[in-house]
Amino acid sequence: MIVQLQVAPWDKIYNLKNDSDFALAVHDQVIIKTDQGLDLASVIDLIEDDAKLELDQDVKIERQATDADLKHLIAPEEKQKALKHCYEAVKRLDLNMKLVDVVVSFDEGRITFAFVSDGRVDFRTLVKELGGYFSKSIRLQQIGIRDEAKLIGDSGRCGRGLCCQQHMNKFSSVTGEMADVQGLGGRGSDRISGCCGRLMCCLSHEFEGYKESSKKLPPVGTKVNVDGQRGVIIGHHILKESVDVKFKGEKGENDFILEVDLNRKKKE
Repeated sequence: MIVQLQVAPWDKIYNLKNDSDFALAVHDQVIIKTDQGLDLASVIDLIEDDAKLELDQDVKIERQATDADLKHLIAPEEKQKALKHCYEAVKRLDLNMKLVDVVVSFDEGRITFAFVSDGRVDFRTLVKELGGYFSKSIRLQQIGIRDEAKLIGDSGRCGRGLCCQQHMNKFSSVTGEMADVQGLGGRGSDRISGCCGRLMCCLSHEFEGYKESSKKLPPVGTKVNVDGQRGVIIGHHILKESVDVKFKGEKGENDFILEVDLNRKKKE
């Protein structure tokens, strides 16, 4: 079994083969050893051994985290103090970066500040200053706006909490095809984008189902006969298993569109 671990929601995902003598489950926390020291990591997924994933050979699970280990973590107020000091330094150095989070390694030898920025940032002076102040190794990690949304949280268009914060352990690729298959491609990017500005993650949840159901419908452009009238399919209603059919108007009348239920004959 391959175990996927992550120290922070925005940090690198480690792929390890579980060679330890204890079983692990999603959400379990473990102490891991990397070339940078000890960290507390969470299990975000368990994958079968035959998955084609590159394993992290330089990372090792030391043990499952105990209650004492969790109490050893830096207090929230101390994290806020660290963020405040870094924010003041960023402002003084006039750096184009927005601080989002801070994580202190389990062995307390390293501090990682996560930030978002529109471009590359030369933070060498900042790292030197922070290293002198905290007397620890300093790491600055640029993250994406989807990672920021997952960390901070918000409400989606559905009125519920964001998928990425509620139940998604990992981000999946979301494409325009997913919106098109679900009949949402023409609604404008602002209506199918999440608070992060990217396409909504929920578009990927039902994509395969919509894709399979769409195979039952004739393609757009197909010419059909409906009650003796010749028309052409111009749109789909996948969940309803119906199509929009455009008909030519007769004797100078305008063209018209009807929604046709493909299952009506079965119902009759």
